[in-house]
Amino acid sequence: MNEVVVLTPERILEVTEDVLRRYGLAKATVVDVARALDVSHGSVYRHFPSKASLREAVAKRWLDRLSLPLRQIVEAPGPAPARLERWLRTMCAMKRERLGDDPEMFATYLTLAREACQAVSCHKDCLVDQIAQILSDGVKQGAFQVADVKVSAWAVFDATSRFHHPAHAEEWKDAECPGRIDAVLALLLKGLEAPRKR
Repeated sequence: MNEVVVLTPERILEVTEDVLRRYGLAKATVVDVARALDVSHGSVYRHFPSKASLREAVAKRWLDRLSLPLRQIVEAPGPAPARLERWLRTMCAMKRERLGDDPEMFATYLTLAREACQAVSCHKDCLVDQIAQILSDGVKQGAFQVADVKVSAWAVFDATSRFHHPAHAEEWKDAECPGRIDAVLALLLKGLEAPRKR
């Protein structure tokens, strides 16, 4: 085997994603990753001390790519209600796109979510924090009336989970799904709305 190759964690993660797509989470091994990199499996273990840590890192990398466009919506200027709706619609759309464009990695993510993977747990916390930031902006703008921003952010996340949690992926193919998303978002935005001053 050729050990002259400069091996970086990022390169290992790229190749691991390809290996997971080829073999699936249950069958893919660190040896498969090392073989694809043309290095010894010990070289992979120097960067990731276990198969579990490698899987966590792959999940984190995949989920971080999902979070980036959402972060841009959070940080954009403008009315909080419009940003919250755009954030929720974007998150749901991205999950549906990932299911269609990258079904193997989506299946990997679903399995890791079921295993209560730390990367998935951190990802959920990050998403709820983003919702909380928009809600907080909405309170400052006088658009939202929210007693506890964090509790309300979790409520919004939970109320929309049918449209973004991978366990519900089969339901996303239903022709009525877009109408259900519209109805839930309208209800949420109405419920968050601050009373109009007379």
